[in-house]
Amino acid sequence: MRVAVVGAGYWGPNIIRNLQENQDCDLVAICDRDTQKLGLMGKRFKNALKLVPDFNQLLQDDTLDAVAIVTEINSHYPLVKAALEAGKHVFVEKPLATTPEQCAELGKLAEQVQKTLMVGHTFIYNPAVRELKRIAESGALGDIYYMHAQRLNLGRIQTTINSVWSLAVHDVAIALYLFDERPTWVRAWGNDFITPGVADVSFLNIQFPSGRLANIHTSWLDPEKKRQVTLVGSKQMAVYDDVSLDRKITIYDKGIEKVLVDSPMAEYKDFSEFQLLTRTGDVSIPHLNFTEPLKLEMQHFMDCIRGKVKTPLTGWREGLAVVKVLEAAQRSLDFAGIPVELTWEDCESHAAV
Repeated sequence: MRVAVVGAGYWGPNIIRNLQENQDCDLVAICDRDTQKLGLMGKRFKNALKLVPDFNQLLQDDTLDAVAIVTEINSHYPLVKAALEAGKHVFVEKPLATTPEQCAELGKLAEQVQKTLMVGHTFIYNPAVRELKRIAESGALGDIYYMHAQRLNLGRIQTTINSVWSLAVHDVAIALYLFDERPTWVRAWGNDFITPGVADVSFLNIQFPSGRLANIHTSWLDPEKKRQVTLVGSKQMAVYDDVSLDRKITIYDKGIEKVLVDSPMAEYKDFSEFQLLTRTGDVSIPHLNFTEPLKLEMQHFMDCIRGKVKTPLTGWREGLAVVKVLEAAQRSLDFAGIPVELTWEDCESHAAV
């Protein structure tokens, strides 16, 4: 598959490297309006790559099968639309677009032209996240009560998009993937300490129909780098730590148990029917065969293009759901944290396309 990468900024070189290493892919060009960035890419990746400053030049290349779009969020919709209309398969970094309506339009277009449209929610391809979902679905944790996520660091400071769209997007995608259900409402609040109008810190609360909750804390003003997802269940609890080198997932055999008052296990009696006692057991660390998530993601894109996989794991429908939650979170953030209800009837009609 002949592929070009559009965008040579912060994340683009990682996409370029993985596509160059992929045996199913022939990376033929890098595109960016910034000729200085193109020059740097030419020095860093010394294979015979075309350095193209004009995106339209790529679209006119009939030998090009696909493009990977790794540009700023506001450019995703027009670039993806143009690429699909030119008959190219498209991989686009998260989020798919800035509104659910744009996502649905791009999804319909991809199906009309029969081309793959895949969104770069990289953490869904992370072996640790996949294992966390397997553990949760196995019933080992019991009934899942809630998810708590922290995505914190000192930097990278953004000035055009806030921490909801830049950081929380990852954990919203993880929550939808782990719970496999669509939220009923979202609430978000935060503050813009550095750049006026751009929230550096945000807190999201997301309610699901099952009663599960997701709490997401993001910031680029924290002293320590944290990328943690905690799942709390009725039987056990699990922590996914993306920063850890040797403890990606830790399972804690901890919980709350109801013990009848007249049971020999009870230490004292009161007027309640039962006591609530904390239980602490073993701590286990599952073994993971870890592969770089971006490598797995790029291979998945190739497999979708080649027909080995029928539907992308993070296709346009998944991208639309994430953007719908982010849009609601932004409305809540704009109005000082009021809860915003989510309805999915329109998305059901989109999914029927």
